[in-house]
Amino acid sequence: MPELSITAPQDVPFIDISREFDAPRDLVYRAYIDPELLAQWLGPRRLEMRVDRWDPVDGGAWRYVHVEKDGTEYGFHGVFHGKPSPDGIVQTFEFEGAPGHVSLDSLLLEERDGKTVIHTHSVYQSVEARDAMVQAGMADGLREGFDRLEELLGRLVPVG
Repeated sequence: MPELSITAPQDVPFIDISREFDAPRDLVYRAYIDPELLAQWLGPRRLEMRVDRWDPVDGGAWRYVHVEKDGTEYGFHGVFHGKPSPDGIVQTFEFEGAPGHVSLDSLLLEERDGKTVIHTHSVYQSVEARDAMVQAGMADGLREGFDRLEELLGRLVPVG
């Protein structure tokens, strides 16, 4: 599997994430924007994902819930900013277990020789909030979710 890169520079409240996928950019974008596909890969394998709202337009709201086998739920929500496209997606992100701690996430999909590199830049309200996200096991969840995305992309057929 390709290497996941996570950079969290000291004393600045952001995280940069990147990973390459063996799929064209339009297919990767589809996996991000289609709620039925998103539910198949986002997050750890042990959790089921339920998408309650997914309106990928400027000002559109989104909400999803990860559910443990015992029924414990973890909700997340936010708003899309600007018009999502294969060139990028900008949205807010808030874990409902820590209300008021909102990040602004920018996703860039860079196509290179038929492959796509995902770049995410997440800005937090403070270094402490950023560090709390890192310490909560963000890297493990990202790694597992991206592995699931790689598997899903291998099953999808490009449209067009």
